[in-house]
Amino acid sequence: MIKFINLLLEAKRETFEEFAEKRGEGAAKIASNAEEKGGLALLTWHHFKVKAPYYKKATEGKFNKEASIKEFEQTLKKISLDMSPVEFQREVGRLEVLGELLIREK
Repeated sequence: MIKFINLLLEAKRETFEEFAEKRGEGAAKIASNAEEKGGLALLTWHHFKVKAPYYKKATEGKFNKEASIKEFEQTLKKISLDMSPVEFQREVGRLEVLGELLIREK
């Protein structure tokens, strides 16, 4: 329990930019591993690759909350069962990164 509390306290001390940098590094690693693996793992690559520019912007202090809310809502409306698997993974990845950054920025 103490380890969990310390983890929560550490996360609170982390700046928004540091959070975005760490998340971006994690997403880049997953994307790279999926690209190397190839085949169906390329769907994962599409899901995580789309996140890179969002994390980069946030890391550089260029995150625009209002524009991100608008893009989140537009992306949410776009997602449908009529999409190809690649389109679906890209848009869900975009929705995920925007939501994650918006929630963290609260």
